[in-house]
Amino acid sequence: MSADPSAQPAGELVVVTGMTGAGRSTAAKELEDLGFYVVDNLPPSLLPDVVRLVDESQGRSQRIAVVVDVRSGSFFQGLRAALAHGVTGRDTTLVFLDATDDVLVRRQEAVRRPHPLQEGGRLLDGLVRERVVLGDLRADADLVIDTSNLNVHQLTDRIAEAFGTPETTRLRVTTISFGFKYGIPADADYVADMRFLPNPHWVPELRAHTGRDLDVSDYVLGRPGAAEFLDQFVPLLAGVAEGYLREGKRFMRVAIGCTGGKHRSVAMSEEIARRMQELGYVARALHRDLGRE
Repeated sequence: MSADPSAQPAGELVVVTGMTGAGRSTAAKELEDLGFYVVDNLPPSLLPDVVRLVDESQGRSQRIAVVVDVRSGSFFQGLRAALAHGVTGRDTTLVFLDATDDVLVRRQEAVRRPHPLQEGGRLLDGLVRERVVLGDLRADADLVIDTSNLNVHQLTDRIAEAFGTPETTRLRVTTISFGFKYGIPADADYVADMRFLPNPHWVPELRAHTGRDLDVSDYVLGRPGAAEFLDQFVPLLAGVAEGYLREGKRFMRVAIGCTGGKHRSVAMSEEIARRMQELGYVARALHRDLGRE
């Protein structure tokens, strides 16, 4: 008998709001990277409906983040009421992002976008109106983050500190085997060429097998230079990974190539992923061109 979905513990609900230019989009992207189901520019009256739909499609344990901005206008009173009465059935955290007016003006001018409440006046006039509209929500916020002196990476760190878990804040490493004859993966952060190793294709008893088979893997990993490469390359990736984490980047894609993407690159991708797992990273191996020949 399957478990009753309603018996699952409800995941956290995070409501992000704040001043235009204070970093709502950056916060939303970080929450998405942390595993939240994110809905941007949500009319607050629809908040219970979003929670219900996520409960039904993703399960009650799925954490949710919604971003509400000043364009919701009069709906804000409905948001305060909904949060006050706990209509979502979830533990809710209201996050308010703020910054000084001069910083917000500078940011808006940099992206050359008018303020939604500017109404033909100055950008600063729009900010003044926005502060009035959002004043009560700021007072109700569980967490106020002043981003005046924060860069993008520092803001994502603050969000991760507040809402990350050991699982979601670890770096995710994907090793992708590929064949050079089919082209280098365009989204790779790093590319390594395994064509310095002997090709199992020319070993008759290995030709039909792939780098995921033990006989091919043992052959590739046992060739001169393979172990030396791994012993130097994996620590290099680990050092870069720590830098990625410091800069708020939690995904690394490492492309490992050989001629056809069947033997050497597959075996080495699997081994690199295994070693990165041993170092504590969330790692997996994908094989883009396996079976293509």
